[in-house]
Amino acid sequence: MELGDALQRRMEELAKRQPMIDRRFAAIAEGATLRAIKEAQDHTPSNTFGDGEIRGVHMITGGLAQHWSTDSQTAPVRSGSTYTTTLANDKEYASYVNDGHRMDRHFVPGLYVGDDGLLSMDPARDVGMMVGTKTRYVPGLYMREKGVDKYRDVAESELRKLAGEVLE
Repeated sequence: MELGDALQRRMEELAKRQPMIDRRFAAIAEGATLRAIKEAQDHTPSNTFGDGEIRGVHMITGGLAQHWSTDSQTAPVRSGSTYTTTLANDKEYASYVNDGHRMDRHFVPGLYVGDDGLLSMDPARDVGMMVGTKTRYVPGLYMREKGVDKYRDVAESELRKLAGEVLE
């Protein structure tokens, strides 16, 4: 048997495995995206502080963390040899929490501290507060970047396993 014959047979064998490889690529992309979403959610601030105290007005629902799963696209879209998924959070303030933001002193109509000591919002009330006087800059939490890092770790690990299976 010639070297060229053995190489030709190996190439034919790998070509037969291509549909399985394509399915695995898609599964790896989807699995890595799901892990990225979980990682981003884990690094998104919850609606309570560590001691159980409830955070401010926009933190009560936990919507920021929930939006990682509703706004992301986990099912891979194939274009040629590329599989694309999306890690996203479309809450209007997500980028501020992720990247950080300046805090300027400004008046917020309807914002007040209730009898229970919690910050509350009621646009119908004739109240308001000046905010942003103590903190000049709120650092970002980089939730998206942590999710992307997790995606890379998971995808690289799974692709190494796949390479071992295909080349055996």
